[in-house]
Amino acid sequence: MSVAEPRRIVLFRHAKADWPEVPDHERPLAERGRKDAAVAGRKLADTGIPFDLALCSTATRTRETWKLAVQELPHRPKTVYEERLYEASPGELIAVLNETPDDAQNALLIGHNPGVQGLADILAGRSEADAQDGVSREFHPAAFAVLSFTGSWKSLEPGAATLLDYWDPSE
Repeated sequence: MSVAEPRRIVLFRHAKADWPEVPDHERPLAERGRKDAAVAGRKLADTGIPFDLALCSTATRTRETWKLAVQELPHRPKTVYEERLYEASPGELIAVLNETPDDAQNALLIGHNPGVQGLADILAGRSEADAQDGVSREFHPAAFAVLSFTGSWKSLEPGAATLLDYWDPSE
């Protein structure tokens, strides 16, 4: 695989979580979240992107979201559960993505807001002033952004990607 071929990354926010009396990391999906996660999986399949790698936060709600969504994909990518994705800032998320092996052409990151939304905006070169366009609007649970960039994963940095698509279950 050539680093000159465009890579795609999907930034996927976990589906709607419930609020039981458990630590935040252990919060499960709400019933609506379980439904939205499956629908998001079908929409991910509709993109036609052959994912090589899924990076998923270790939080219960992200693992449950991924478990439901991946069942809808035609091909199950290698999945890595990564503790560093929980409560990660956009910069921390970029650092994790920079470690992705270059034989992974297309990757999916299942994480949390505000990091996922911030990362989508930053990679696409948007600022808060651009909030009327693109992903900068509210990034609801189970929403995802599809971005494309050219180069190695180590070269992924702010402004390096193009927003190709955005899907939100509430729209």
